[in-house]
Amino acid sequence: MSGTREESSMAAPQRRRLYLVEDHPVTREGLARLINFERDLHVCGQAGSSAQALAEIARDKPQLVLVYISLAGASWIELIKDIVARHPGLLVLVLSTHDETLYAERALRAGAKGYIMKHESTDEVMKAIRKVLSGGVYLSERMQGQLVAMVAGGGPTASGSNVERLSDRELEVFTLFGQGQSTAQISASLHISESTVATHRTHIMEKLRLENSRELLQRAVEWVQSQNL
Repeated sequence: MSGTREESSMAAPQRRRLYLVEDHPVTREGLARLINFERDLHVCGQAGSSAQALAEIARDKPQLVLVYISLAGASWIELIKDIVARHPGLLVLVLSTHDETLYAERALRAGAKGYIMKHESTDEVMKAIRKVLSGGVYLSERMQGQLVAMVAGGGPTASGSNVERLSDRELEVFTLFGQGQSTAQISASLHISESTVATHRTHIMEKLRLENSRELLQRAVEWVQSQNL
């Protein structure tokens, strides 16, 4: 009997606990199933919103939070910062369809330990998860090269887009304008005052060298459309 228990223990290694944050239920459930097929990984909880995630992470005690970022909804940057601040040592990996050149560095600054594009293979996603769980940082080879170049050059890499000059919050405001939200709606979405949104708008226009609100809206819409390609 004891031999059977020992063999069973050896055949079933302890599984690492993951928590998923993704606002599309079908995508979230699909990813959870893929992860749960792995012998060493287990999804212990999942959420469709930042508020739900922050409420449940303490209860479910994951070792890694996988955050899918989209251009809709609450700020994923603030979510990462909140997770890291509330749970020091908890690992965060970002899964995204959006430009790693612009977002990967922001994710790392916010406290994430990796950034992987959603179009990567399932094997690569699992590799990224395991690398972060083992204490490493995961980035694509392309992004690693760009960050090395940035450090060696003493400044940000050039991509031909002034959008890189925007702060995290300015980028959020810019994106929400591109989604058609008004100043009042952005204020509610980001939990900041309308006067603060107006200040961010002014700074965005200065950094992007835009003359008026019409140019700002046009540029913002074009930006959002380019990120959804």
